[in-house]
This record gives sequence, structure tokens and C-alpha cells, in this order.
Amino acid sequence: MSEKHGGSSRSSRNTPDILSQSFDSDSSDTVDVDGMLAHVGNFGRFQLVLIALFSLINALSAFHYFGQTFISVEPQHACVIHPEDNLNNTLLTQIAYYNADACKVTYKNENHTPIAVEHCRHWEYNSSYGYVSLVQELNWVCDDAWKPALGQSVFFVGSLIGSLGFGILADRIGRLHVLVAANVCAFVGNFITIFANDAITYGCARFVAGCATDTNFVMMYMIVMEYMKPSMRTAGLNLSIGVFYCVASMLVPWLAVLMHHWQYFLLAISVPHLLVVLFYFAVPESAQWLISKGRFDEAMRCFVRIAQTNNRRLDDKVGNQLRTYMKEHIKSEHSHASFLGLMKTPRLRRKTLILIFKSMVLSLCYDAIARNINGFGYSPFLIFSATSATIFPGCVVILLLQDRIGRKALASGSLFIGGVFISLVGVILSWDGADATLMLILTVLARLNVIVAFNSGHQYAFELIPTEVRAQGVSVIHVAGFAATFFSPQILYLAGWWRPLPEIIVGVLLICGAGACLFLPETLARTLPVTLEDGELFGEDEGVFEFACFGNNLSESRNVLTKT
Repeated sequence: MSEKHGGSSRSSRNTPDILSQSFDSDSSDTVDVDGMLAHVGNFGRFQLVLIALFSLINALSAFHYFGQTFISVEPQHACVIHPEDNLNNTLLTQIAYYNADACKVTYKNENHTPIAVEHCRHWEYNSSYGYVSLVQELNWVCDDAWKPALGQSVFFVGSLIGSLGFGILADRIGRLHVLVAANVCAFVGNFITIFANDAITYGCARFVAGCATDTNFVMMYMIVMEYMKPSMRTAGLNLSIGVFYCVASMLVPWLAVLMHHWQYFLLAISVPHLLVVLFYFAVPESAQWLISKGRFDEAMRCFVRIAQTNNRRLDDKVGNQLRTYMKEHIKSEHSHASFLGLMKTPRLRRKTLILIFKSMVLSLCYDAIARNINGFGYSPFLIFSATSATIFPGCVVILLLQDRIGRKALASGSLFIGGVFISLVGVILSWDGADATLMLILTVLARLNVIVAFNSGHQYAFELIPTEVRAQGVSVIHVAGFAATFFSPQILYLAGWWRPLPEIIVGVLLICGAGACLFLPETLARTLPVTLEDGELFGEDEGVFEFACFGNNLSESRNVLTKT
């Protein structure tokens, strides 16, 4: 891959003339997408703008995802006694005492004998910091507690269907269109929720909002990664996630407190999604996706736009070399590639199944660990902010290590260490007089390692799945992870049989995930696969215990795409 600029350059205002050239160059030299970025600027003003916009997407995604939790947070509540509303006059004359809990009232006579038990109709709420949630306003507690739970479940179902649907759509109409559509979908779903006052309307609105979940983040992640200098992908992406997603997650409960009411809170986190419509003026479509669809002229216009933003000069020779690469490596039949086609390729199918298993392990274990360390008797607002703070150090670890030790070593290593830590918690639980502080420290360390593996896993999947099916492939991987979290409550329920069992199961799963990652190829500083054929050959000459951090010679794997 050449890093030099062409000798006969023209001014940036004349670079669009490239599009009118015949490109029938007889030069045997070719340049791929990463090589083209080196000419037009792979880390300049254009990339900084993308990172800034990706940071905005991170904040919007955090507010959208975690806002679901705080619109339906259940405050502490107690039954307010109104016996005249519940009992007939005959029973009223017999009542001498009563006992009330959160959901029912037991009435007793002078002998303290229960004479009636009535369900509450009125409650008194102890709201955290004066915040009024939907649950409090509509009295969806006790017998109606299933209604907010239904909204949570439907939101989750929407995220599964939306990720699959938008993923397929992204590989057909483009990443940018789906990015905008998903964020508009998030706004519509949240806005309809504001007017919900019954379970059916609420469930339908949360389904629409859930459809945007993950896609409203993944599409921008994909575009930024494809236009970023390979050596800066880890830093640019993970700094944005580590800072903006972390800070936004920590601020979600306090924005709710500031708004005082769930409807104002939902409106505040919904309207900013409409700003993403303006991305059409600042964000180009994925050039790799355009190339995979045979839309070469549009891809060239993207590169010309990048060159102009970065004040680079682009000559005709480089454009000819990219067109030669396109003709040699992209065939018309690839424009109809799908995830089903990916699953027909034996080697790429194996890698994809490993990524799916890893995603399921990570999502399931992360959710189980997060649920298991909650409930310390503090305000849920404080607990949420405190646990969200682990996102930033996790991203810092990725930033410091991923481009030094490689994707495979970081993924397998963090999963293994997290599995060991959480398994130790299970061992300590089996002892009499277990140290609660030690268990908490080990659990937080385990969660930190899972965060490292989870966040780095996004980039690993994007780099391994070929461009022409990347949106579909990554969506399926994420959906599998979402689906696996259904089993998290069941694993935690096993503590009733034997208290250390959930931690031991989670630890074993994480260690199994670490072993599976050993069979994935390294992607550090390599040209990303574009076609299914590229994905089939990528990294096939690597050993299981071959890591970039050990100084192994990966040159043959790195150049496999050039050989094809």
C-alpha cells in the first residue's frame, strides 16, 4: 500500500475532474480504500468532524437507551388508608386496627382478628429528589406493576427487530440513510410515549422507540471507522465512547431530576435526535459500501469531498489506481450479497459463529454482573451513576492496549481475567463469613474487564465482517447478544439453589468466550475485507496462539487480500 502522494498534483478545486476521466489506465498499480484515504487524508479536519458528530451520537444513544429505565422507575410507596372507599358500613363498624404495606391493607377487630384484606387504591410516594415517574403518575404499582414491565419487554423486542431490519436495510440503501432513519424513529417512539396513559399505547410507543436502539449508534460507528486511519481507530472511537457515552450515562438520572417530571425528561432526550437529519450535510455515505455496490463514481465523490475538507490534492493517477482496484476486486454479483450468503462460506461462517457466541456471552454476563451488584440500599439514581462510571476506565484500557497487544489478545485476555475474578467471588461466597468488601471489589473488576471486552468487541466484529454484508452481520451479532440477556434473570435465580452458582456459571461462560476468541484472526493494522471471498481468506494462515503482542510474523495474513 503506497503512502506517497502522486507527483503530478492538481489543486483541490479541480479534483472533481477525476470523475470525468475514463479510468482505463494501463498501470498495473492499484490502491485500495485504505490507500485512497492515505492520499485524501485519513486523520485530518474531516475525521475530527466525524469524531465530534460521533460523540454527539454517543450522548444521544446513552440518553435514549437508559432513559427507558428512568421514565418507569418505581419509587418507594406506601398504602394510604381510605377505608370508606373499600369497605361497606357493616365492616366499618367492626374495624379497630389495620396494618398496611405497599399493596394491601389488613383490617382487624378489637381482638386483632383480621376481618378483611383490601388492595390499595391510593398510595403515598417517596420520590427520589422529587422526580415524578410514569409509574408514580399513573399508579402503575402492585396489581398494575406489569404495565411498566411490559413496556420494558416490548422495548427490548423492538430493539431485536429493529437491529435486524435496519441492518438489512443498511446493506441495501446505505449506512447514512439508516442512521438518520433510526434516530428519527427514536424521536417518534419517545414522543408518542409522552401521551401514553394506558398499557397498549405505552407498549406500542416503547416498541417503536426500541426499534432505534443500537442502530442509532452502530451506523455512525461504522462510517467513522471506515474513514479513519487504521492506527487511530481505537483512539478516536474509544475516546468518544469512553468520554461522551460514559458522561451521558452518568447524567441521565440527574437530567430526570432536573426536569422533575417524566414527560419533560422524555421530551428533553427526544428532540435532539432530530439534529441527526442535518448529518446529510456533514457526513458522507460509506465509500466502502458504495464500492461494494459498484457505485464507483459516488465513492470517488466521497473521496474528493474528504480531500477538499482536509486541504489535500488528489491527482488523476490515484483515481485510476482505485478504479483498477475496484474492477479487479469488486464483481457485480457481490452487490446482492446477504447474511445467508455469508453463512454459506465455511471459513467466514466459522468466524461469524464465534463472534455471535462471544456477543452472547458478553451481553449475558455483563447484564448478570450489573444486576448482581445493585441494591446497596442507596438511591437508584446514585447507584446508576456510580456503576456507569466504569465505562470510562474500560475505554481507557482499550485505548492503551488494543493497538499494542492486538484485538485477539485483548478480547481473550479481558474475558479470561473477568471470568477468573467473578469465579473467585463464587468461591468466596461458599465460605462462611465471606468478606463483602472483597467480593464487591472483585465483582467491579470483573465488570470492568467485561466492559473492555464488550466495547472492543464492536470494533473486532466490524473489522472481521466484510463490507458488503457488514451491517447485516453486525446486526445479527448484536441481536444474538440482546437475546442472550433473557437468561440473565434465570441465572441469578439459581442463587436460591446454591448461592455461589450464578457467579460460577458466569465465570465459566467468560472463560469459554476467551477460549473461542483464540480461533479468531488478528485484525490489527490490516486491510479490511470487502467481499465474502476476502473474508474467507482473511487470517487463515494464523495460528491459534499467534498474537501481535508477541511479535509474531503476521505479514502473510496481512497481505492475503493483495494475493487474491
